[in-house]
Amino acid sequence: MKKKLLVSLIAIVMVLSVVAVCFVGCGDQGTQDNTQTGPSDDELYTAALGDFKTALEAAKAKTDVDERFVAMAIAEAKLLESGTFLPTSSQGGRYAIGKVAPYTVSPTLWGTDSDRLFTSVVTTDYIKTADRDALKAIYAEVKGTGTYIARVKAYLAEHGYTLKDTYNMGYSEDPSTWDITNTYRSVDSEAIVNTYDGLLMYDVEGVAQPALAESWTVSDDGLTYTFNIRHGVKWVNKDGTEYADVKAQDWVYGMQRILDNGATSYLVEGILKNAVEYENGEAEFSEVGVKATDDYTLVYTLEAPCTYFLTMLNYNPFAPVCKTYVDATGEDYGTKPEMILYCGPYLVTNYTKDNKIVFSANPKYWNKDAINVQTINWISYAENEDVTATYTDMKAGTIDGASLNTTTVPMAKADNLFGTYAYVSGTDATTYGIFTNINRKAYSTNGIADANSSQSEAQKVVSKAALQNANFRMAFARGLDRAAYNAIAVGDDCKLFSLQNSYTPGTYVTLSKNVTTTINGTSKTFEAGTFYGEIVQAQLNADMGDKAMKVWDPEADGGIGSSSGFDGWFNEEVSAYYFDLAVAELAEQGIEVSKDNPIMIDYPIWGAYQIYANRAQALKQRVEKVFGGKVMLNIVSTSQKGWYYVGYYAETGAECNYDIYDCSGWGPDYGDPATYLNTMMPVNGDMIKMLGIY
Repeated sequence: MKKKLLVSLIAIVMVLSVVAVCFVGCGDQGTQDNTQTGPSDDELYTAALGDFKTALEAAKAKTDVDERFVAMAIAEAKLLESGTFLPTSSQGGRYAIGKVAPYTVSPTLWGTDSDRLFTSVVTTDYIKTADRDALKAIYAEVKGTGTYIARVKAYLAEHGYTLKDTYNMGYSEDPSTWDITNTYRSVDSEAIVNTYDGLLMYDVEGVAQPALAESWTVSDDGLTYTFNIRHGVKWVNKDGTEYADVKAQDWVYGMQRILDNGATSYLVEGILKNAVEYENGEAEFSEVGVKATDDYTLVYTLEAPCTYFLTMLNYNPFAPVCKTYVDATGEDYGTKPEMILYCGPYLVTNYTKDNKIVFSANPKYWNKDAINVQTINWISYAENEDVTATYTDMKAGTIDGASLNTTTVPMAKADNLFGTYAYVSGTDATTYGIFTNINRKAYSTNGIADANSSQSEAQKVVSKAALQNANFRMAFARGLDRAAYNAIAVGDDCKLFSLQNSYTPGTYVTLSKNVTTTINGTSKTFEAGTFYGEIVQAQLNADMGDKAMKVWDPEADGGIGSSSGFDGWFNEEVSAYYFDLAVAELAEQGIEVSKDNPIMIDYPIWGAYQIYANRAQALKQRVEKVFGGKVMLNIVSTSQKGWYYVGYYAETGAECNYDIYDCSGWGPDYGDPATYLNTMMPVNGDMIKMLGIY
């Protein structure tokens, strides 16, 4: 299963600095019933998501950018209507206290530049809420001018703050590899991205800047991108000793490794000329559209014009790799930080598994004057079940910031920190969700006894039939009070901030010109400046009428409009309408749904983490109340490892051991809605296995 920014929910309750973590699926997933007694995966996909697939394929065939965006929004509406996936939240949107100045790390929503930490501005004391607000106002004023970092430093100095050159932050999982070309996991990329530079880089003001490419040109036909590689950049080892010059051939070799191991090759398939043919053994690598025409000239040739190609360059497939070093280290390459070369802002000078990672400034870094923190100390919180740990460590000075939860907000108030220093952290483009398993085969997970299902054989039949029923899935999705669900983790004050109502954030792209399309037979013109979310809403309204969920609020965010910050799905009357339809349809299949024969839904959680345990109980009470005891939520309380292995670590849908699951989400790879929607395509879709198929 290929996937990139598959992200786990545990990250959102960790420290402020901890971002999404993701894991390569491992073996020994579980006991499965592989006997095919019902519809095939293809048949189930067509029944559940056939309209989405048709619409997305039509969208991807569009050659006009704005027409493509409109068509993709229509496809997204079809996805949401399937009820297979209920968006829940994004990262952020919670109270926090910290010492890192706002907007001093790249805000780019896609790729990995938001994990590059060398631009961070860190103070010795907590930054006051009022000063954060003032800095945000400065950011709005100067964004795009390239002056924000200087303004931040000047403001902080004027207001009595002292800057420090260390940054201490928490992290939740060790990297599984240090080879950037052999991973799609954000837990790996978050660390490795601080050790190398790419061709270009999005700065803290969201502007693409030259990095290891000093400049680039695009041919008139949009097929050829030529990059002029920066001279004098050095590859160094872990001690900072020079090994070789960085040259154009390093990107060529990096791409060959990507295509050979397949970790993120899906991103360039159909984009780079002959990439697919090379993977299929139908072309030599020399025929692939990446060439070093000399030591400092790199050329990419595309299959067809790609409007978002440049937005792909700050992600793993476009990282440089030194072939002579890989050849010298062999199978040891990337197994630990001592076994890679560095051309980025930091060297890893200390790595102790499940304890800490220390990044020290690279003295040979080409842009070393831009490094604001000379040392970054990552402190591990792997499998830490103490919901107060990061707050306590922040107070002790062990880490420089922490998100607050329903347990630590009162602590911060008692410590007289909350009123002066607490702020609401910004949200990102990650979308977490609740996934429904429409073809469950696994009811146990090898080696994890407490992950086993207690359902009887008869109950398994009922629950599977229900989750294959579109009306039941919609009833279930519309019956969940997501605000109350979110409040268990972040508190009532913050419960709406991070709520997400669509898969692709509604403000992700906008139209640059008027586009006229047909929605259910009616001509509709969307004007230039229209946000993606407004188009999704238009299709939902056309398909579902007054029962449509609200995924776009034009009045949100001060009148800008947003798909987040409100609960547009929860509606008990609509839920009851779809549930009645589902019960009738199941009855026609000979399946009785009643209090005596309820639909049993297995919901695995990390039981020892109190926030999740509390949230599960609240969700159980809500479900059983809304459906009058005809749907019962069975909480499967397992370990953190079990929680990951029942679904997040699973390689295939057949290994997914749950009926519903909320330990996963997606963050974007590049600046186009396809980065989300492609994940739900059949067979190779990055998230489709979460539905128990493929």
